Amino acid sequence: MGEGGLPAFHLHLDVLGAIVALGVAYEYGIRRLAPSHRPADDPPLGTRRLRFHLGLVLLFIVSSWPFHDIAEERLFAFHMVEHLVIALVAPPLLLTGTPWWLLRAAVAPILPVVRFFTRPLVALVAFNAWLAFIHVPSVVEGMDTNPVFHLFTHAVLFSTAIAMWWPVLDPIPDTQSLTPFGKMGYLFLQGIVPNIPASFMTFGTTPLYPIYATYPRLWGIDVMTDQVIAGLIMKIGGTLLLWGFIAWVWFSWVRDEQRLEPGPRLVVTEDRGA
Repeated sequence: MGEGGLPAFHLHLDVLGAIVALGVAYEYGIRRLAPSHRPADDPPLGTRRLRFHLGLVLLFIVSSWPFHDIAEERLFAFHMVEHLVIALVAPPLLLTGTPWWLLRAAVAPILPVVRFFTRPLVALVAFNAWLAFIHVPSVVEGMDTNPVFHLFTHAVLFSTAIAMWWPVLDPIPDTQSLTPFGKMGYLFLQGIVPNIPASFMTFGTTPLYPIYATYPRLWGIDVMTDQVIAGLIMKIGGTLLLWGFIAWVWFSWVRDEQRLEPGPRLVVTEDRGA
C-alpha cells in the first residue's frame, strides 16, 4: 500500500464514557466514604490521586483518536504501545492511586471472586494465556476488523492485568500476598510469555500479521520495519517495566529490613574511680 495520512477523526464514546465514569466514581467514593472509612492516620491523597488520574489519562490517550486508530488501521507498533499501557502501565497507577479503604469498599460485594482471581498462580496463568491469545494472527485480524471484539479483548486484557498486579501491590489486606522474594520471582515469570511473540516479530522475515500489510503506510514505515519495532517495544519495553518493578520491590525490601534492624546499643560502664 502507498502512503496514507492519519485515520479520519473518530470520537470513541465508549472509551470516553468508561474513563469519565471511573473518574467520577473515584472522586464520589472518596467524598462519600472518607468520613466513615478513612483511618485517622491515612496519609494525604495528593500523590495517590495524581497517580489514579494519570492512569486514566494514559488509558484515554492510547484508546482514542488518533493513537488507537493508528494502531488499528496503520501501524502495529502503536498497537503494541497500546497493549503495554493497558497491561503494564495503567493498572499499577490505578491500584496504587486508590486508597485501600476505598478499594476495599468497592470490591466488598465480590470479595470472594476477587480473592480467587488475584491468587498469584491464577492471575499469572490468566494474564499470560490471554496475552498469548491476543497475539495469534487470526485474533489480531479479528480485533482490527471487529470493533466490538477489539473492545472485548482490551477489557479482558485490562481486567487480567489488574489481577496480575494485585499480588505485587497488595492494595487491600484481605487478599493473598507474596513475600518480597516471591514478588520478584512472580514478576520475572511474567516476562517469559511476551518474549515468544516478540521474538517472532523481531526476527521474522515475513509479516506475522498479514492484515497490516494491506494498510496504508504512515511516515514511510514499511510493514516489516513496523513489525520489528513492535517486537522491540514488546520485548524491551515490557522487560524494562517489569524489571523496574522488580528493582522497586528489592529496594523496598532492603529499606524495610533496615528499618526493622535494632539500632546500635549504647553500653554505659560504671566509672569506679580510684
